[in-house]
Amino acid sequence: MIARLLVVEDDPDIGPSLVHALKVQGYDAQLAPDATTAERLAGEHVPDLVLLDLGLPDLDGVELCRRLRASLPSTVLVVLTARDSEIDVVIGLDAGADDYLTKPFRLAELLARLRAHLRRRTPTSAGDRLAVGHVVLDLAARRCLVDGTELALRPKELDLLSMLMSEAGSAVSRDRLMAEVWDEHWFGSTKTLDMHVSSLRRKLGDAGEQPERIATVRGFGYRYERELPASPAAQDQPGD
Repeated sequence: MIARLLVVEDDPDIGPSLVHALKVQGYDAQLAPDATTAERLAGEHVPDLVLLDLGLPDLDGVELCRRLRASLPSTVLVVLTARDSEIDVVIGLDAGADDYLTKPFRLAELLARLRAHLRRRTPTSAGDRLAVGHVVLDLAARRCLVDGTELALRPKELDLLSMLMSEAGSAVSRDRLMAEVWDEHWFGSTKTLDMHVSSLRRKLGDAGEQPERIATVRGFGYRYERELPASPAAQDQPGD
């Protein structure tokens, strides 16, 4: 199937030419010059991926990112921004973006990112299912359940969790996570990985004194625990 893309860009020198380039590559691409148009088009035809500029005339792009993530939980959101400071990138990722690309960018780099994101969305076989403890991941339906309750995961969060759970008990390097979940030719910071792990931990309930399912392996990467260690509070309980 042809991937449907929505380009949210108000710059007349960038938006139309970018949409044209995407169509030449075989994508079904539409242009939204503002947030209002973007929400309308996304509601009419759910896109597989949104390229979102943060500098919009009618609404801050970060707020639009939050709205699109809420209404399009399975759509990949890639932020295009001239705001290249680390704090701006973190804010964008925390608002629901799966990836970011700072302007100016090379078309070849953008296309490589898009191919990587869309490739990860390819459906798996109907029988693919991972279960570790109380966490169940249905890869075919792209659903995650904890104790029977479904979590609202972003596309990249689900992909990242899938890889970690598939190798539960083993440490997975940062480089391998970036290569397989994002792109083998990744450009830029790996801060996006840390943000996605932090978000996953919150959603999985790893807070307070509860031990983390996703452990940090310092200087290497992350490990999904097969069995949760006892919390400090539980360890302090006297025996029978």
